[in-house]
Order: sequence, then structure tokens, then C-alpha cells
Amino acid sequence: MPWYSGDYPPSYKNQPKEIREKAVEIANALLQDGAEEGVAIATGLKQARELLTSHKEKNSRTNHIKKN
Repeated sequence: MPWYSGDYPPSYKNQPKEIREKAVEIANALLQDGAEEGVAIATGLKQARELLTSHKEKNSRTNHIKKN
């Protein structure tokens, strides 16, 4: 079952909005590729966390370089 804005798996409920939105995007893509719902939910959340963490780290390094 694909998810849309404001509609997401219960396990995403307590996640920050940016992680939840990215996780839904990833999970929906996995569902379209034929993944099982449970796998799509778990993978979407894991990948969203990794992507956003690496994005924040990259921005932090970039900001540090600009300040020096």
C-alpha cells in the first residue's frame, strides 16, 4: 500500500518530519519495485536516516570550510 502526504506507517510516527518524508519516498519506490511492505518500511526508514545524517555531516563540513 503506497503512502502519501500525512499518511505513513505507524512505525514512522515518532520520526522527525524530514526523515519521515524521505522514508515514505524510499518505501514507495521499493513497493513499486515489488518489495514486500514490511521490507519497504524498514529499508525506507534506515536509508532515510543514513541519507539525512550524511547530508547534515556534509553540510557541517562545508560550513566549517567556508568559515575558515
